[in-house]
Amino acid sequence: MLAWRHRLEVLLRLASPGLDLLLSAGDRVSRLGGSEPPVYLPPAPGGALPRRTRDDD
Repeated sequence: MLAWRHRLEVLLRLASPGLDLLLSAGDRVSRLGGSEPPVYLPPAPGGALPRRTRDDD
């Protein structure tokens, strides 16, 4: 059990820089390709969700 744990920890340590780079690149791409922030829809009285139509998109 400890041998598997050690192997997994080594694998994660080796993959960490690549995963950090992937997250950083994804963050930059999402900022470049992002549009306006999502529209806030307040909750309806009584807790019911408002109906969305095709015109809302």
